[in-house]
Amino acid sequence: MTLKTFLGGVHSHDFKEFSKLSAIEKFPLPKKVVIPLSQHIGAPSKPIVKLGDTVLTGQKISEAGGFVSIPMHASISGKITKIAKFAHPVGNLQMGIEITGDGEDKWIDLVDEENYMSLSIDEMKKRIAEAGVCGMGGAGFPTHVKLSPPTGITIDTVILNGVECEPYLTADYRLMLERAEDIIKGLKIIMKIVNAPKGIIGIEANKPDAIKLIEKMVKKEKGLKVVGLKVKYPQGAEKQLIYATTGRKVPNKGGLPMAVNVVVNNVATSIAVYEAVRYKKPLIERIISVTGHIVKDPKNLEARIGSFYSELLEFCGGTKDDIGKVISGGPMMGFAIPTLETPMTKGSSGLLLFDKKEAQKDVEHTCISCGGCVDVCPLNLIPSIMVNSVRYEDWEMAEKTGVMDCMKCGSCAFVCPSNIKLIQWIDLGKSKIFELRKAEKKA
Repeated sequence: MTLKTFLGGVHSHDFKEFSKLSAIEKFPLPKKVVIPLSQHIGAPSKPIVKLGDTVLTGQKISEAGGFVSIPMHASISGKITKIAKFAHPVGNLQMGIEITGDGEDKWIDLVDEENYMSLSIDEMKKRIAEAGVCGMGGAGFPTHVKLSPPTGITIDTVILNGVECEPYLTADYRLMLERAEDIIKGLKIIMKIVNAPKGIIGIEANKPDAIKLIEKMVKKEKGLKVVGLKVKYPQGAEKQLIYATTGRKVPNKGGLPMAVNVVVNNVATSIAVYEAVRYKKPLIERIISVTGHIVKDPKNLEARIGSFYSELLEFCGGTKDDIGKVISGGPMMGFAIPTLETPMTKGSSGLLLFDKKEAQKDVEHTCISCGGCVDVCPLNLIPSIMVNSVRYEDWEMAEKTGVMDCMKCGSCAFVCPSNIKLIQWIDLGKSKIFELRKAEKKA
């Protein structure tokens, strides 16, 4: 197999060894969960329950706040005990709904639509929307929206992202080994919805057993194929994955995959799509890697949405050393969070623990104009100029040089010999430009 890739990016150690051999294990039913109202891109959902209400597992507890939004569902049965602001995996406080469990896990009624592929496209999309399915690779884009391209846009290829290029994380890898059949079923549903004749599963070469297994399963399937990819970060980013697997370039300045007739979904999202369409099962659980060299027993856990990170870590035996940093997600694009009393969301792919030495911040020095950040930028941007524009509050130049196009993959910061906090500066620039745009609209 000829391995494909993209231009730019970095070659970091993948650190998958801590948890990749850990088969998916079911996390015990939590006694209490917090369901954040915002677990996705778009408008937060709106509560439809009140304090004291009794809910069933899978029951809708909030409705979508608009078209680009999704509802939330109870991940355990019990009583609504609080609606307030709680810690969120992005590192701040956000509104959520607390459910104290009854210990019984009483579910709503599900279905088993054996002829689910004969359902209409509208019915399929309706079930996906009602189940609260969103992208589970990190971005959290509402899936029913992604599968609704504007009139006149033709989608000819669906790509499933099985790359999992973030170091340490192995949740998607275990899914591909243990639930490959459901992944393929979900892919076929997505292809039917967008009327795409071709389906591609992109997998990095550090997962040879997953490549071999899924290649074997799609060998006789019309229009489906596996594309092996070189191990390079950020291979799993949409634009880079599309280029590596199809040779098509999604334009900067807000370009979307549908501009090149492609839709991309994560392999975990594909399973959620299958379960929503066949069983009307809401997205209330996911696989999460609890990992890092200080974790006593790293695992890949199937856990209910709203489970607390502290309890997930406890189930993995705690840590062998003092914790220096807690990251929700991976080390490149994840969020450092201030407390383990944070609930996991639909986008929580990993819980990563560093010791104090690993968490130590390097001293930032003056840029030496080496050009390393330019060489590795997968979007052909010039991070050093963008950051200088932000430093000197030249917002026009920052926007002109592409600060809003940056996907904050962290490749530039990874190679910077001066240890400049490039992503933090770029993030500051994005926030400021958003504020200015908002003010202009009001004026």
